[in-house]
Amino acid sequence: MILQPLFFYLFSIVTVAAAFMVIAARNPVHSVLFLILAFFNAAGLFILLGAEFLAMILVVVYVGAVAVLFLFVVMMLDVDFAELREGFLQYLPIGGLVGIILLIELILVLGGVLVSPGEIGGAAPTPPADQVTNVGAIGALLYTRYILYFQMAGLILLVAMVGAIVLTLRHKVNVKRQDIGRQVARSPKTTVEVMRPETGKGIPG
Repeated sequence: MILQPLFFYLFSIVTVAAAFMVIAARNPVHSVLFLILAFFNAAGLFILLGAEFLAMILVVVYVGAVAVLFLFVVMMLDVDFAELREGFLQYLPIGGLVGIILLIELILVLGGVLVSPGEIGGAAPTPPADQVTNVGAIGALLYTRYILYFQMAGLILLVAMVGAIVLTLRHKVNVKRQDIGRQVARSPKTTVEVMRPETGKGIPG
């Protein structure tokens, strides 16, 4: 029973620290990275509570949404990556520390599962063998009774993502782009020139 409190305090401390750095970091890119770190550790807390569905949703949905948010911030604020790369060595210790913390957490989780599988999530009640898990029950409801609302929500999110990208799209000057409308509207007279060169003579340049 020692592993569960250890993981709880580890995930909680890292989550609170990462959440503080989200609002304390001056660079929006660093804020997004700290937010992803907070999501991963919050997912670890959900696993300790036996809510593996919430942990999975937190990682898959929210981290994916943060990736779209990262794209949106870069396109809106026009972040200069050349300037960020110049100070890469300055932030290397912080990045290495975050990477080491994540590595230690993964090693502790995998080690705890291999050494004593019953300790991880021991506080959550284990469902009987003849009953489905919470993930199976929620999935059965989503894809049967609420399938229409589920698809509508996905469509709305897709339209919102495409709309955000279109609104922030900036066309650079002196960059050739394909204009399908102009290509379709062209007539053969403006695109094809029929020439009859004489024998032994080429086409003038």
